[in-house]
Amino acid sequence: MLYNHLTTKHKNMKALVYYAPGKKAWDEKPKPTIKEPTDAVVKILKTTICGTDLHIIKGDMPEVAAGRILGHEGVGIIEEVGSSVSNFKKGDHVIISCVTSCGKCDYCKKGMYSHCEKGGWILGYMIDGTQAEYTRIPYADNSLYPIPAGSDEEALVMLSDILPTGFECGVLNGQVKPGDTIAIIGAGPVGMAALLTAQFYTPAEIIVIDQDDNRLAVAKTFGATQTINSATENAIDKVMALTNGKGVDTAIEAVGVPQTFELCEEIICAGGHIANIGVHGKSVTLHLEKLWDRNISITTRLVDTVTTPMLLKTVQSKRIEPKKLITHRFKLDQMIEAYDTFEHAAKEKALKVLIEN
Repeated sequence: MLYNHLTTKHKNMKALVYYAPGKKAWDEKPKPTIKEPTDAVVKILKTTICGTDLHIIKGDMPEVAAGRILGHEGVGIIEEVGSSVSNFKKGDHVIISCVTSCGKCDYCKKGMYSHCEKGGWILGYMIDGTQAEYTRIPYADNSLYPIPAGSDEEALVMLSDILPTGFECGVLNGQVKPGDTIAIIGAGPVGMAALLTAQFYTPAEIIVIDQDDNRLAVAKTFGATQTINSATENAIDKVMALTNGKGVDTAIEAVGVPQTFELCEEIICAGGHIANIGVHGKSVTLHLEKLWDRNISITTRLVDTVTTPMLLKTVQSKRIEPKKLITHRFKLDQMIEAYDTFEHAAKEKALKVLIEN
């Protein structure tokens, strides 16, 4: 009986489980196993919490099933691989991509992994995620990235999601160029990732707009040339004063509420680019009566993670240091405490929380 008890215990693990809007728990769940020959099971070393996880817990995504393990970011060690996995083996250290890619469908062949017909963003959403001791990664060959020996794995957690999200959805879609004046609305983790990666293209001015003085102060240390607290200042007037009445070349929306998207519409210059990153749960008014003749473009995107290998090189060379985004550290069994901190980010002065197994 003792042997059977130990065997059963070994097959279980602890995980952050979503049960219903407002209800989550650090609970025991079955340890994942290989289901398809393209799968890998990864032991989580480090993970984090995303704003999207908070959206799920609030009930903004009713399609998420009760009992789902949350989380779509992390680094870990390969525990087991399916028979078709050729790029990885047991013991390899890997970055887990927030987007699952089969590598074979029409969308994957276009590099649009976010819309993979068999994957996309499913981790911690449609299938169990990374806020656990172990996780199963489908299509492991295309959905994991090898970690070079000697790497700072804390920094690499930021490569799962926020760094490619800020870069692809904000900077690349916003067509940031040398000499541009850009505005980033929202100084949360993804807005900060856009701030860090926008500097690859040497814009002349980077204006960061938020309602949290602490985050604006941090943005200054990360390279913002101007900051505006939209709770205490008229952001539109301030941006127009800073740009001689022209507006900004690129406005990056990194919040996901109607007011911030409409702010982008107000401050964009003729010929400018509005790049939406924010996850919107409500309708937004598009002021075409003002914008129809302004030669602007508006882009939306879900991160494809096509830039992750390039971003990994920039992190390795210390051209950017996303580790600076980590403000709080917890152990895996302190997951509920980590959530409490992240849910009260303004009060706790939190950006990214790092959770270590």
